[in-house]
Amino acid sequence: MQNALYGKKSEKLADDDRQLAFEDLEVAIAEVEERKSEQDPDDGRSRRKKIAKRNRSNLPEGLPRIEQVIEPDSLDCPCGCGVMHRIGEDRNERLDIVPAQCRVIVTVRPKYACRICTDGITQAPTPPWLIEGGLPTEGAIAHVLVSKYADHLPLYRQSQILARSGLDIHRSTLADWTGVASFHLGPVVDRLAEHLRSSTKLFMDETTVPVLDPGRGRTKTGYLWALARDDRSWGGDDPPGVVYFYAPGRHGAHAETFLAGFNGILQIDG
Repeated sequence: MQNALYGKKSEKLADDDRQLAFEDLEVAIAEVEERKSEQDPDDGRSRRKKIAKRNRSNLPEGLPRIEQVIEPDSLDCPCGCGVMHRIGEDRNERLDIVPAQCRVIVTVRPKYACRICTDGITQAPTPPWLIEGGLPTEGAIAHVLVSKYADHLPLYRQSQILARSGLDIHRSTLADWTGVASFHLGPVVDRLAEHLRSSTKLFMDETTVPVLDPGRGRTKTGYLWALARDDRSWGGDDPPGVVYFYAPGRHGAHAETFLAGFNGILQIDG
């Protein structure tokens, strides 16, 4: 850990690489402590109590709670006085995680017709779908987007995870869903950018991003431009927001395009 923090290559490590190193060290430490607790039961009890106390505040009050009441095998008093009365209880909370569950939404539209006349059939219209006649619900598409862009889970790995549930959904299919969602989210992004450009002060910066360059066998350098507002530390009333734009370079012409309509103070770098 000292070498990862202060070694010669510590400044060259990305934050993700550093976190991975810490995870491996912490896993190894936990394994050793568990082995020691198995060898020394008294030490194990004290260690588990300390961990439970440390983690107790990490369970939000809003989480659903399922109570499991464990009663003694017998409530008869050992001295034969009769049935014992409840005088209190001990409560322990543990975190339980239910894996993501895949389900099928069956939409049923009954057809109705008159038994006397033949004026036609009445049936409710199909509700609007993001992908007409497609397989996924809007919730399924949202799950794919969050997994890809927020949790950095590539589509081919999501395809492998779905396969464990018996779903054979190819990566290209997930890519189609992502493309459709990206198109329909475009107006939301444009509206957010318009809202940010109405501010009196904004922050802008750009960072490099590798971009696929088919035919050359390598990637080329592109740029993601961030346009952000966050005045909460200065008592601002406007909610924070950020919009990302892509550009092939970092020339000022790109900034002028992204800032079209903005009239205020622009903060860059520090």
